[in-house]
Amino acid sequence: MHDRVYKTDDEWRQELTPAQYRVMREGGNEPPFTGAFVDHHARGIYCCAACGQTLFAAKVKFDPGTGWPSFWAPVNPSHVAHHPEHTMVRQRDSVSCDRCGAHLGYAYEDGPAPTGLRYSINSVALAFEPEEQAIEEGVSAPPYEEGASAPT
Repeated sequence: MHDRVYKTDDEWRQELTPAQYRVMREGGNEPPFTGAFVDHHARGIYCCAACGQTLFAAKVKFDPGTGWPSFWAPVNPSHVAHHPEHTMVRQRDSVSCDRCGAHLGYAYEDGPAPTGLRYSINSVALAFEPEEQAIEEGVSAPPYEEGASAPT
């Protein structure tokens, strides 16, 4: 279980950059193909930039060509909260960090096996821990079904 993080609006404004605040606290999105993690291929763990909660392992990251870092599963499903949105164009879920409530991006049901999900996440909502650092801190990627791997 993880402890919830509660901060005032002023505290978030002091801790986050203006771009992070706009995305993570106001529900905005960064423009496609502009984020630091769009073309990032290092091994490690992506965490919430606001509270440090582990979110996604690099081994489940893939490139759907949309312009945002995309993952097919969270490290732990309870770390990412889903909020269904229904529009005239398509159905999607807004996703947030379950620990601090920060808006991360969206989840769609057009991703690869084994989950069929695509978590399209704003780079400014993420912090990256290289694999060596994550191992030292006792953070690891989740076990997946035998033979399941990130799509190429």
